[in-house]
Amino acid sequence: MPWHAEYGIYATARRPACPVVAAGRNPYLEGDRGALIMNVGQAARRSGLPAKTIRYYEDIGLIRPARAANGYRDYSGDDIHRLAFLRRARGLGFSIDDCRQLMALYGDRGRASHDVREIAEAHVEAIGGKIRELEAMRATLVRLVHACHGDARPECPILDDIAGEAAPRRQPSGEAGAAV
Repeated sequence: MPWHAEYGIYATARRPACPVVAAGRNPYLEGDRGALIMNVGQAARRSGLPAKTIRYYEDIGLIRPARAANGYRDYSGDDIHRLAFLRRARGLGFSIDDCRQLMALYGDRGRASHDVREIAEAHVEAIGGKIRELEAMRATLVRLVHACHGDARPECPILDDIAGEAAPRRQPSGEAGAAV
């Protein structure tokens, strides 16, 4: 089986009854990226995405692979490139809607780079907001862990806080019986 280095797959015809293959042309060995044909499993391996994710992206219209006469999806090299683009964009945390816009801009050679930058800047700001939320959560948990005795006592300020109950404040020693 010949190895197709650009796509990292073995070049075999999975449908020998295909008229193109029967005519002596193997679509797996075509020179341009768009002509290589793969099934969803091969596309998943090549793009690094699970087949279920690829099918979901098709369902929501992010990709539109060709369909063979038997209804099977046929992924081209261009489809694999788009899937890899989506994997990277999602890996950077872009939303599906952002990915849709980014893919449209990527395909538009007349695009203005400021349109892409606006999407990226908005995402950076959203990440900053999430970081601030995570830092606040961390500070709260550090405070609660510090307040917890961590011994055999049943009192637990961590559980009290999660339950929304006000934990009784510890009184400094020496003021145990002082009037409040």
